Amino acid sequence: MTINDSKMYFNRELSWLKFNTRVLNEAKNTNIPLLERLKFVAIYGTNLDEFYMIRVAGLKRLYASGITEVGADKLTPLQQLKSIREQLDKEKNVLEGIFKEIQDGLAKEGMHIKRVSQLNDEQKKQLHEYFINYLYPVIVPVVVDATHPFPHLNNLSFAIALQLKSLHNGSLKFAMVRISRLLSRFVEIESGIFVAIEDIVGEFASELFGDYEIMNYVPFRITRNADMEIEEEEADDFIELMSEGLKTRRKGEVVRLEVGTDKDTSLLDFINSHLKVDSKDIYMYRIPLNLSGLWELVGSKAYAHLTIPPFNPKTLPPLHSNVEILSTMENHDIVLFHPYESFDPVVNFIQSAAKDPDVLSIRMTLYRVGKNSPIVKALIQAAENNKQVTALVELKARFDEENNLHWAHSLESAGAHVIYGVPGLKVHAKIALVIKKVGNTLKEYVHLSTGNYNPSTAKIYTDISLLTCNSAFAKDAIKLFHSLSTGSCYRTKLDCLMIAPTQIKTKILELIENEIKAGTEGRIIMKCNAFVDVDVIRALYRASIAGVKIDLIVRGVSALRPGIKGVSEHIRVFSIVGKYLEHARIYYFKHDKVGIYFASADIMPRNLERRVEILTPSLNVDMSKRLMEILQMQLNDNVQMYELQSNGEYHKVPHTDKPFSSQLAYEEYVNAIYGDSVRNDEVSKAKKLAKRMLKES
Repeated sequence: MTINDSKMYFNRELSWLKFNTRVLNEAKNTNIPLLERLKFVAIYGTNLDEFYMIRVAGLKRLYASGITEVGADKLTPLQQLKSIREQLDKEKNVLEGIFKEIQDGLAKEGMHIKRVSQLNDEQKKQLHEYFINYLYPVIVPVVVDATHPFPHLNNLSFAIALQLKSLHNGSLKFAMVRISRLLSRFVEIESGIFVAIEDIVGEFASELFGDYEIMNYVPFRITRNADMEIEEEEADDFIELMSEGLKTRRKGEVVRLEVGTDKDTSLLDFINSHLKVDSKDIYMYRIPLNLSGLWELVGSKAYAHLTIPPFNPKTLPPLHSNVEILSTMENHDIVLFHPYESFDPVVNFIQSAAKDPDVLSIRMTLYRVGKNSPIVKALIQAAENNKQVTALVELKARFDEENNLHWAHSLESAGAHVIYGVPGLKVHAKIALVIKKVGNTLKEYVHLSTGNYNPSTAKIYTDISLLTCNSAFAKDAIKLFHSLSTGSCYRTKLDCLMIAPTQIKTKILELIENEIKAGTEGRIIMKCNAFVDVDVIRALYRASIAGVKIDLIVRGVSALRPGIKGVSEHIRVFSIVGKYLEHARIYYFKHDKVGIYFASADIMPRNLERRVEILTPSLNVDMSKRLMEILQMQLNDNVQMYELQSNGEYHKVPHTDKPFSSQLAYEEYVNAIYGDSVRNDEVSKAKKLAKRMLKES
């Protein structure tokens, strides 16, 4: 095979399914507590929702349009849809088996997920009281007939369909009851006994349909196309256009129907006569639908012992609770590795700037900030304190659009200057710039990161943060914010930092070519979330042919086929799936003068060509050492690590006599440094311990 052969590339969508399978595999892991296993089932389901809403919906649209244009793997949209459906059909039984195993295990621990039919009379009585008091007043029953048409169901709507028999004339009718997302997914009727809400509604539906006998009922759930197409250049008011797009998302084409098991097909036929879903996209399940609702059970405080105790992120020297962060940044570049290290210093950075009377300006990009954001609140406070606040709020951040619209309006109302993205580009860069008057001069403070300004996700996503006063970074940050304000990002090039779409891809290709020149002495390590850019993959194939040793740590999608003799035999591809979601992007090239970088960008065409992203070089020895430690520890993982085989399958890296989890090891590493600093206000002992841990790994 050659580097241009279609067989040298895995399909993106099918590779993503392999990633979600790895998530599901964690639910099989009997070495972790039961509710941790259930958590992975919930994540699997949530991931699949988004996959259907965006990726499958997109393939369906391509197929319907008659488009057969294909990627490097040469699979057409129809071929991809067929393979996706085959994979999910196979995995459905696996999912049901895993859920049943976890359910049985939980029952032994006193946590029972039961059907109404499994309850005793007293429990049924309690459940009926709950139904009358809490459900009956708020749910809406509809008998579907000429005067009561089948209602519109928004994306991810959850409902039950019923077959009714008239008590007057024996005629059969169909009905449905929508179940609001605001209602609890599971009801705990007494200590340790949980019943799914759809089972409760179905059991007592006779209270809703007084003139009918309930013959049968079945829960169902729909998934719609949620991919918005926004033509920004044609819009006079982008905000209005985005708002309309969000409404449209609720009404997109139905691309998947999930249904509970049914005695016959009559209810399924009734549902689909109105929804008209392709039969290949109908999935019948023997387990509860809407797997994201399982988070309610995972979060049950009474059963916290069935989860892994949460790790408490630490604030390490030189940062302490009483340290003034801006002055500390003047003396130290501060590298943080979240969630092992607290996100509080980043929040504190913006809050301190908002309060400091000498701070003149705060500028930052906002992609996903979450609800009740302390960072946005600090920006609002800064604007109200008459500081110059500029916030680029990316309104095209998928599924965060409504939240971002809310924050954008709040910032504007406070007097901040809000930039609503850049036409034609999604701004995915994570950067903040603070400018302070110090005497007769201006001092700049910069934050750069691989992750979002979101304290909630910072507890579960692994990300790199840099707090610095480096003048070269500050100069580039000013230039970047000017380009965002003027919409000139298509042409802007920075001097020290590098940005997409103008610089990052070219730089990465140059770095790979430089290692090719080194031949068998070359070494590349790249850690990211997805690796699908064909130009970069081909460059790595050429590097492998030249004898360069290449390790890729790719959490999700990888289109690169490793281990093919004569093409990719020097490339290994790994994936870590564990307690934390691996989100940091770190890129190492042995023969480069800088050597190691971190970035907001994955190795995908969308990141490198259609987004504003930042690639940050490591400009000091301590930072470079820190980033290399992370890569080395992860490459030594033999607990949470999978390796991609040349046939496209992922195999768990086998255990040795010394199991080593990079995530757990890093928790120990940070705890050791923190403990030593608390006792002695210095880190020498902890550093020695960390060094020993790295050697042992």
